[in-house]
Amino acid sequence: MAVPDYQSLMLPLLTRAGAVRKPVGVLELMPQIAADLGLTEEQLAERLPSGRQGTFHNRLHWAKQYMTRAGLLESTKRGHFQVTDAGRALLAEGLPTIDNDILDRYPAFLAWRRGLPNEAGSAGDDDVSSMIASAAVATPEERIETARRELEASLKADLLDRVRQMTPGDFEALIITLLLRMGYGQGREEMSQALGGAGDGGVDGVVHQDPLGLDRVYIQAKRYKEGNSVGPDAVNSFIGALNIKRANKGLFVTASSFTKQAKDHAERSTTHVVLIDGDELAGLMVRYAVGVIIRDTVEIKAIDEGFFGE
Repeated sequence: MAVPDYQSLMLPLLTRAGAVRKPVGVLELMPQIAADLGLTEEQLAERLPSGRQGTFHNRLHWAKQYMTRAGLLESTKRGHFQVTDAGRALLAEGLPTIDNDILDRYPAFLAWRRGLPNEAGSAGDDDVSSMIASAAVATPEERIETARRELEASLKADLLDRVRQMTPGDFEALIITLLLRMGYGQGREEMSQALGGAGDGGVDGVVHQDPLGLDRVYIQAKRYKEGNSVGPDAVNSFIGALNIKRANKGLFVTASSFTKQAKDHAERSTTHVVLIDGDELAGLMVRYAVGVIIRDTVEIKAIDEGFFGE
């Protein structure tokens, strides 16, 4: 008997996590789930081809990841999670198994599989189902790209979970670090300044585009939890603060999202205000390697035509 695939581990993981009724980690549940499934020491010792992680641990992690994106589990702190009301409701149905077809019930899961923001209308169920089904007949290159997108979507979701747990001060520092990594302020730390706190004048930071400070980009950073969108009042307040400082450039960043009204107000403002929501923030962090590292590199070789040429 082989180590069960990640879908086969969804129900055992959800069941064990639900029985604990407190935040728990995958490593804590592994022995219990292994005993439930009757896994042998040899199976538990099996490792991925890279040799860097155990197969059972890796598949439990992905079972957790998928169910978290469907809203059945929620992260509570680093490395810990708990079952949500939706997860308990699914357990109460007494299903013999939980797999991706079951998770397709949840719009959040479908949106995550597309790597799109978790908002109503961000992904059509039919489009996503078609994309997932087409993977079975895709070329190797297409499957690699699909896997890359899925890994990146997972990474972005994990990044946002971590970002939302940061203190306001750390979040402001993160945004400044990202802007410097993107080349603002000539990438020099001394060209930036965190201003958050009492008496900040309605802005949280500033990046000087030139050594004399003649061109400045002011920053407003609001973490906000998922589902707690930034509205027009907050955007108007930031625009007002920019006007007081006689600034013509502003960047408003949140780890959640902006309402349509907030976006409209920013569009109509005579002051140039750019809005960055959580999904775009996570994408920029991945692109400019802020808070992420390269875990693995895969080489794909091809025929060297020059070697075989005449």
